[in-house]
Amino acid sequence: MQRMEAILSPVARSHGGVSLPHLKHTAELETQVMPPPETVTLAMQQHIGVPCEPLVKAGDAVFVGTKIADSPKRICAPVHSSVSGTVTGFREVLLPSGQSCNAVVIASDGKMTPDPDLHPVTVETEDDLVAAARECGLVGLGGAGFPTHVKLSRAPGVKLDTLVINAAECEPYLTADYRECLEHADDIREGVYLLKQLMGFEKVILGIEDNKPKAFEVLRSIATDPRDVKNEVHLMRLPSSYPQGAEKIIIYSATGRRLPLGRLPADVGCVVMNVTTLSTLARYLRTGMPLVARRLTVDGPGVARPANLLVPLGASCSDVLDFCGGLTEDATELFWGGPMMGLSIADLTAPVLKQNNGIVALTGAYPAPSACIRCGRCAAACPMQLTPAAIEAAMQNPSVEQLQALYTNYCIECGSCSFVCPAKRPLTQTMRLAKSHLRRNPDNA
Repeated sequence: MQRMEAILSPVARSHGGVSLPHLKHTAELETQVMPPPETVTLAMQQHIGVPCEPLVKAGDAVFVGTKIADSPKRICAPVHSSVSGTVTGFREVLLPSGQSCNAVVIASDGKMTPDPDLHPVTVETEDDLVAAARECGLVGLGGAGFPTHVKLSRAPGVKLDTLVINAAECEPYLTADYRECLEHADDIREGVYLLKQLMGFEKVILGIEDNKPKAFEVLRSIATDPRDVKNEVHLMRLPSSYPQGAEKIIIYSATGRRLPLGRLPADVGCVVMNVTTLSTLARYLRTGMPLVARRLTVDGPGVARPANLLVPLGASCSDVLDFCGGLTEDATELFWGGPMMGLSIADLTAPVLKQNNGIVALTGAYPAPSACIRCGRCAAACPMQLTPAAIEAAMQNPSVEQLQALYTNYCIECGSCSFVCPAKRPLTQTMRLAKSHLRRNPDNA
C-alpha cells in the first residue's frame, strides 16, 4: 500500500453520540496576539492534581517564562509567569469547577521580556522527554488539564504501542486546534516523530474529523513524511459526530480498545495527546519557553468581534472580551470552552487557565425544563451506554448503591443527553452532582 492511500477508517464506532451544528465561524481567522493586560492572576491549580506552592513573594521581579510555582507531588505541573513585571501579591480565585485556590498576581511592565535563563532543551531519552514536559508546565490543552509528564510516564513493564494525536475538536464554535494545525504544522510534525523515536511507538494515528479538509491535508503531509520509513504513522478520518474527541471515544475509534473506569490510556497501551499539547511540547524543546500563553476561540452570537487569540495565562475573562469588543446587549450565557462541555463563567474577573480553549457567549434564554416523558433519547445518545434519566430519578433520594448499579461514574459529562432531551431536563448537571455524591461518600469503591 502506498502511503498516500493509507488513510484509515475507525476500527470501531462507539454507541450514541449526536450530530451538532458546525458553527466554526472563526475557522479562517488567523490567530491574533493579545497585548499583555495590566495585571495577570496565575492560579496555583491549572491542572488535575494537587495545587502548586508559590516560589515568589510580593515585590519580586519576574520575566516571561520565570517559574513562579511548583510542587514536589507527582500529579502537578509548575506555573510560569506569562508577563514580565513585578509580583504584587496573592489572592483567592474561584476555578470553573467551583473550587477556590491561591493565585499569584503580577503587574505587567508591558515589555514581555523573556527570562534570560531560557534556552532550547535537548532530549535524548524517554526520561529526558518526560522531564521536559514537566518543566514546560504542560497539561492537556484540549480541556482536561491532565499533566502531560504523568501521561508520558511509563510504569515498569507497561508496553505503550500506540500514540493517538487528537485533532477532532468536535465542540461547536471552537477552532483553536484547527488553527494550530494550519499555523504550526512543523511543530506538530516534529512532536510526532520525536515521540515516536524516543518512546518507541509502533503506530501513530492522527485522528481528525472529516469536516476539516484544510487541517486534514496538513496532517496528511505529516503522515507521509519521509521519516516514516516503516509506514507506521497514519491519518484516520473520523466521522463528524459529537463527542468524537473525548479520550475514551477516540481510543475506541482508533484501536478498538475500551478504557476501563479509573484507568489511564497507558493501561491499554496508548498515549493520547491533543494536537496543541503536542506542538507546544515541540516548541518548548526548540525555544525553551514554557507554557505561558494559549490560543482561545472567542465566539458565539453574544460576542461583538469573534476571534482566535493568543492570550497570556492569567488574563481575566473581561480583558479577553474587551479586546473582542465586549459582549452584545442580548448576551445571556458565557462559558469557558464550548457550549456542550463548557463551564459557566460566573465572574468576569476569572483568569484564563492552561486548560481553557475558548470563551463562548450565547444569547436567548434556555427553555424551562418540563417533566420527563420517558422517551429514552438520552440513553440512545449516551456514548457510554448509560441511562441518564434513571440516574436523574435516582438522585431524588440518592444512594451510593443505586448510583453505582447505574454505572454513574462512567459518565464523561459530554452533554449529549441534555442536548437531545425534548423536556430540556438538566441531565448533564445532574450527572455531575451524582458523580460528586459518589466521590463524597467514603465507602465508594
